Amino acid sequence: MTKLQRNTDSLFLTFILSPAVLVRFLTKRFIGEYASSANSLYHKRMSIDGRQLNLEIFDPCSQSGGSTCIQEEPVNWADGFVVVYNISDRTSFLHAKSVLQQIKEAREESSKGLVDVPVFLVGNKQDLCNARQVCEEEGRSLAQEECCHFQEVSAAEDYLEISNLFTKLIRHVMDNLKHCAGRRRYSGSKSMAKLINNVFGKRRKSV
Repeated sequence: MTKLQRNTDSLFLTFILSPAVLVRFLTKRFIGEYASSANSLYHKRMSIDGRQLNLEIFDPCSQSGGSTCIQEEPVNWADGFVVVYNISDRTSFLHAKSVLQQIKEAREESSKGLVDVPVFLVGNKQDLCNARQVCEEEGRSLAQEECCHFQEVSAAEDYLEISNLFTKLIRHVMDNLKHCAGRRRYSGSKSMAKLINNVFGKRRKSV
């Protein structure tokens, strides 16, 4: 069983709205879009800037064409967020906007606050520009409004672009954790694992 340790070598990311981008990052393989029917917690070990890191990536269930409910626990625990929309589907952009607002509201009510947690807004399917329903400027404007980082990508065409996106997020997370070293964080991998299992179930996948 994966141990979720709250230290600088173990990062907890919450990934929302596009299994295709997430699977591309985890496995280098591309899959078509699908609707996940259950919350999943993935584990990936990787090296960044010479440091070995354990990533715990939470993927909340999201039905295609439907809304995603952001639960309080992953919002409070997450060290970073990736919110993805489809540039050829305006509805998904509106969902992403709603999700960003839910994250903001939930974190404003928590003791952790907003400023120390990186949020990336990502427009996927850049290869489908001929079917674009959301212009790049709209995505950039929303990101500025919500104080997010912004990027458009194509999970279908460019694995390196996806890998670089997550590397950039993780570096931001690591920088922010350094500045928050004096802040009290959750500790005890066993109790954290138990809490996550109680909230999300025991579905885990390792890559």
